[in-house]
Amino acid sequence: MLTLVTAEMDNPAPYHLLTSVVAPRPIAWVSTISAAGVPNLAPYSFFNAVAGFPPTVMFSVAYRRSEPREKDTLINVKEVGEFVCHVVDEPLAEAMVKTAVDLPHGISEFDAVGLKAVPATEVRPPRLEGAPVAMECRVTQIVPVEGATNVMVLGQVLRFHIRKDLYRSQLGLVDTVQMQPVTRLGGPVEYTKIGELIHLQTPKSLG
Repeated sequence: MLTLVTAEMDNPAPYHLLTSVVAPRPIAWVSTISAAGVPNLAPYSFFNAVAGFPPTVMFSVAYRRSEPREKDTLINVKEVGEFVCHVVDEPLAEAMVKTAVDLPHGISEFDAVGLKAVPATEVRPPRLEGAPVAMECRVTQIVPVEGATNVMVLGQVLRFHIRKDLYRSQLGLVDTVQMQPVTRLGGPVEYTKIGELIHLQTPKSLG
């Protein structure tokens, strides 16, 4: 068994190791809007659900130590307090990667990449047309990660927008296999989709 001590590893080796171990990771494609009304769209793979009721999601925004400038996403959620979190499927994957490029402040990724924004219902940031699922969220907490350049943004989901063919109304679930979300692996260009399913039933007891 190989043992690695993170304090003895040069940056960014711990990051690359961690993201290859904690995988696959869902991608939050987050739209925000500035106080001046400029929309922003950016992907984050440090993302997950953290509570079921009220439904709450979290994504983590980071900046480079060599360039300590807050990303537009973080600036916007601090100013406006709202965001929309989208699921990325394969038809949107190429566009999603393009929105990861750093653009000058005040330039919208929707315009730069040629994506259509549509009005949200509960929040000011727009939704992305064509996303299989969108979650309109109100920011509840912004938490700096001690010792890191990451900041966690937690938001309560106020409204779900779900493509009709994906919703299993009898179960109240989305058909995740049919949705085929694109997820992130450890390498800089490595992504994946859902493959073979494994069905496991949690036992009622160990007796």
